[in-house]
Amino acid sequence: MPANPLILAIDNGTQSIRALLFDTKGNLVGKGKQEIEPYFSRQPGWAEQHPEYFWEQLGEACRLLWQTTTVTPDQVAGVTVTTQRGTVINLDGNGQPLRPAIIWLDQRHARVDGPVKGPWGWLFKLARLEDTIHRFREKTQANWIVQNEPEIWAKTRHFLLLSGYLNYRLTGEFKDSTGSQVGYLPFDYKKHRWAGPRDFKWQTMPVEPAMLPELAPPGQPLGYLTCEASQHLGLSKSLPVIAAASDKACEILGSGGLTPDIGCMSYGTTATINTTSQRYVEPIRLMPPYPSALPGHYSTEVMIYRGFWMVSWFKREFGLRERKIAEQRGVEPEALFDELVKAVPPGSMGLMLQPYWSPGVRQPGPEAKGSIIGFGDVHTRSHIYRAILEGLAYALREGKEKIEKRSGVKIRKLRVAGGGSQSDAAMQLTADVFGLPAERPHTYETSGLGAAIDAAVGLGLHPDFETAVAEMTRVGDVFHPNEETRALYQRLYSEVYLKMYPQLQPLYRKIRDITGYPR
Repeated sequence: MPANPLILAIDNGTQSIRALLFDTKGNLVGKGKQEIEPYFSRQPGWAEQHPEYFWEQLGEACRLLWQTTTVTPDQVAGVTVTTQRGTVINLDGNGQPLRPAIIWLDQRHARVDGPVKGPWGWLFKLARLEDTIHRFREKTQANWIVQNEPEIWAKTRHFLLLSGYLNYRLTGEFKDSTGSQVGYLPFDYKKHRWAGPRDFKWQTMPVEPAMLPELAPPGQPLGYLTCEASQHLGLSKSLPVIAAASDKACEILGSGGLTPDIGCMSYGTTATINTTSQRYVEPIRLMPPYPSALPGHYSTEVMIYRGFWMVSWFKREFGLRERKIAEQRGVEPEALFDELVKAVPPGSMGLMLQPYWSPGVRQPGPEAKGSIIGFGDVHTRSHIYRAILEGLAYALREGKEKIEKRSGVKIRKLRVAGGGSQSDAAMQLTADVFGLPAERPHTYETSGLGAAIDAAVGLGLHPDFETAVAEMTRVGDVFHPNEETRALYQRLYSEVYLKMYPQLQPLYRKIRDITGYPR
């Protein structure tokens, strides 16, 4: 073990891959960030990327890391991986990709032929869950592949998430973390293992047990770097690879969220609010909590699918002026977008936004669409931008209240991570909407830090997770609610926002019936 051991955490997100070096105090001592093309589309609504592309860009991120740090590779004690959720990859018997990965943003749907057969089908009908199961089956990527590319499925010997693929490329072993299993797979979310032989999921998809990787809990070893992988990462020797978890789960751990009274919010491409619990609590009935990066625990999550993607959408469609000015001044565009927010009073002068730019499964349902109401001649794009941030905060507050109701535990603290957390305006707005202090973790790289915490415990650098979290996480900036603004948001939230979806849902259904969208 090196005298001052470091952990190399690989964070493969939707828009970049980052190679991050953390010490045992949670300090980020080196970083290589490689922007990536999130996906390409061969058909409208498709989102795919070549698996080899992720591996190649991981190598580029590591090259950037070693070029920009004085740390030497011999100080690294172990490697760990956290990735985007729900991206699936087909491999043949030699471990070679058979087709592009289907990215979690993909919108294709499989054909569903009739209800689930046998006792499960009767049970779903009795419980009025047929629509939910129908949605699950049509969104299962394996079903689409077997229907539309049967020759590919016939050659498939390994069906992995992106995390499983990268861990395979690192170790040569088909192993993955229980904490990474978020997607349309036959996984038992209550027991954190592959579903039992009688589970209905095996009846709803063509996946076979032999196609799936061996699972290990976060903090356990998955294998050792192969010689090829060591060279690809710029390391001089084989090192242990430790199981971490999905990026959202690692964000929670890296934010210090060990207990159910801490609400951990992710202002990323997908916006989420989570708590960590030892109990299996479904925040929305029949929507399971996801595996935590803390082994044996659950992440009770409410998700806004498009989340801060909406901010990126706004910047792309309406923010050319700020992007050009930022380029001229040599500053980040986000600083100028914060100025847009501050130029508009809380409540956006009556403009209210419901952030369902993509439909859900149960709440919101598959018919859901986004809405903006309250337009007047006073409104500008600045008002729209602030309304987006407010709408996302309202939706996540609604998620907080669902979690509290289902768990019976009051959320007393907010930790906010993800790209949107770097906006002071968004942080203050969050504190005001929730009426709680909004705390920003000490590092922006919370998902990488969460993975490093898993590795630190697995490598014996800390004796347990409580110690590791206490030593490696801390709060940075804190934003306290303004009482006058909090009172305004309370009325808008309770008297307007909470009534929008029930009022608009019948119209959304009519729109879907007439136009076919959302599919």
